[in-house]
Amino acid sequence: MRPLPSIVALLALLALVLPKLVYPVLAIDVLCFALFAMAFDLLFGFVGLLSFGQAMFWGGAGYVAALLIVRAHANAPEAVVAAVVYAALLALAVGAICVRRSGIYFAMITLAIAQIEYFAAVQLSGFTGGENGLQLDSRGGLFGLSLEDNSVFYYGLFIIVAVCAFLAWRMVRSPFGVVLAAIAQNEQRAIALGYRVYRYKLVVFVIAGALSGLAGAAFALGNHLAGLEMLDWHTSGSVVIMAILGGASTLIGPMIGAALYENLGYFVPQTAIGAQTDLIMGLIFAACVLSFRRGILGSLLTRGWRKTST
Repeated sequence: MRPLPSIVALLALLALVLPKLVYPVLAIDVLCFALFAMAFDLLFGFVGLLSFGQAMFWGGAGYVAALLIVRAHANAPEAVVAAVVYAALLALAVGAICVRRSGIYFAMITLAIAQIEYFAAVQLSGFTGGENGLQLDSRGGLFGLSLEDNSVFYYGLFIIVAVCAFLAWRMVRSPFGVVLAAIAQNEQRAIALGYRVYRYKLVVFVIAGALSGLAGAAFALGNHLAGLEMLDWHTSGSVVIMAILGGASTLIGPMIGAALYENLGYFVPQTAIGAQTDLIMGLIFAACVLSFRRGILGSLLTRGWRKTST
């Protein structure tokens, strides 16, 4: 069996039993960040756009879902759909401004706009809850099932994440994905060949924003809370680390990175060295980057293909 299918099958099996191995809400967080990291990889890994502002979609959608549930008494599915639409429209507006740029200019523009949203949430504390955030009393239900049950919520979210991952996989391996690869390798050559690069980049930016919004809305529901940390620039930085750690340009790799990052962030503080969590996390990240230059999955795949070809 080739390496990638076997790795995907193993990861799917681990995901299915994850709520039995760790705290259920942690398992939900892992799924949410896995989807978030995969969405970021569509931009960074396949188009070469390093966004430092993905938290604007993740956190913004989380707040929209929470506001609709708390203030407008909407049910959870409707709130999530509205949150995804918000994230997609925001991505369209932001993308129209920033995707004509690249490199550090693109990164700084996305960071600046994300910070505007963050400070808006701080200033509108009477509406957003400020530092306390918005508490959700209930997740509601879907198809007669109570989403308050962590297992029901987790496996429902698992199906959604699996479908999103499959659709993203199909997209990057379609003719559309081939053009994205061409843009990432040499944008000027793609323009010379007649491709409307701006439109391709904008479409991917909107898709990544919508998926990030879906992940953020699910995170808010899973934790019964939408807070300022969801909009903070540290969240945007964390998803960059997840993608690099797991292996960019693989889709599955960033999901592995997200699972590893979240579990370390949960378990390390509970150990005797918990006071040095940031230092330990930094050392682990540095060790992984030095040992796996293409990320964990990227390096494993490279070695796997070499073995199967010999």
